[in-house]
This record gives sequence, C-alpha cells and structure tokens, in this order.
Amino acid sequence: MIKVAPSILSADFCKMAEAMDSLNAWGADIVHCDVMDGVYVPNITFGMPMIKDLRKYTKLPLDAHLMITKPEKYVGKFCEAGADIVTFHPEASDDVIGALDEIKMHGKKCGLAINADIGFEVALPYLSRIDLLVIMTVQAGFGGQSFMEDCLEKARMASEFRKKTGSVFEIEVDGGVCPANIQKVKQAGADIAVAGSAVFKAADPHSAVMSMQI
Repeated sequence: MIKVAPSILSADFCKMAEAMDSLNAWGADIVHCDVMDGVYVPNITFGMPMIKDLRKYTKLPLDAHLMITKPEKYVGKFCEAGADIVTFHPEASDDVIGALDEIKMHGKKCGLAINADIGFEVALPYLSRIDLLVIMTVQAGFGGQSFMEDCLEKARMASEFRKKTGSVFEIEVDGGVCPANIQKVKQAGADIAVAGSAVFKAADPHSAVMSMQI
C-alpha cells in the first residue's frame, strides 16, 4: 500500500497545531515538510523552529525535504529539531556523502531528491547509502503545481535499479499527486506519495487520503 505524506505547506500557517491534529485524524502516514531558503528555490517557507513545534503535535514521522543550498550545514540541526527523515538535493550540496553520514549519525533516515529538470543519474553514486529517493513531479519551490507525468520515468528507473541491485531505499513521488493520478504513481514504483492541495483543499480530506492509500 502506498503511504500518503500530506505536505504541511498546503495548510494554514496560522493553524498548524490544528492541521497536525487533522492529519492524525485523516489517517496520514507521514507529514511532509517543505523547507525552502529562497536561494536554491525562489521561495521561503520555514526552518528548524517549525519542525520542532510540529514535533509536539504528532507521533507521525516528519519528513523534512530541504530545498536549500549547502544542506550539509543544516541536516544535523533538522534531525535534532525532530525530523525523522531528512532529504536534500545533491546538486545543492558541496558534500553529499558528509550530509548523508551526518543524518545517519543522528539515527535518522536520509534521502536525496531529484528535481523535475534534473536527470536520474545525479543520484546514482549514492543509492546504496540512502533510505529514500524523492522523485519530483513538479519543479521544486512552490506548492499547487500541475503534475508532470513524464517525471515518473525516473521513478520507474529507480524501481528497476532496486530490483537489479537488491537495494532497499523507498521511492517517494512529490508534486501534483492526487487521487486521479495515484494509480500511475503506484505503477511507476512509488512507495510514498506526497500530496498537498489534494488533501488540504479536498472537500473530504480523510477520503482523499484513503483513496490514495492503494
């Protein structure tokens, strides 16, 4: 069954505690936290203090997706703030292996994200080291974008790589995922689906979550 990770970026930032309570009630599997610095991507969201506060309101895993430059400087701090999974974009880092090792040293799961305009090969040198590979099906930086189906080819490539090598990393598809395309996401090999607007803006968020847990 695909695990559903609603993106807290789509919630009302003035009602984050309520949003966390809602995610628990809606049956979400993971809370996806989009961290943007305004440098790697043209938008700014939140940082370690928000993760620390979110941690107080849920026992669900917190998945911190760092869309920031030089993530190696901050991954340890996100772990200490309460993130259970920390992912970042390898092309934004000066020390990918060091950042992955730092996350592992904190006893957390580590991962890499492949942006919509970046090829699958960027992750190849690190696939034996990671717990999670994030395939972006939108361009990183903003919520509410349209799903780019052609990006699913990278999820299929990752799935084939796992089968051939016996690798154990999970595949997460992030961007524009909704009940209408979840079947394609699953068929591409995804284990986790990130959904923002499809959950928080749904008439019945609980049903939206359940309909994607296929």
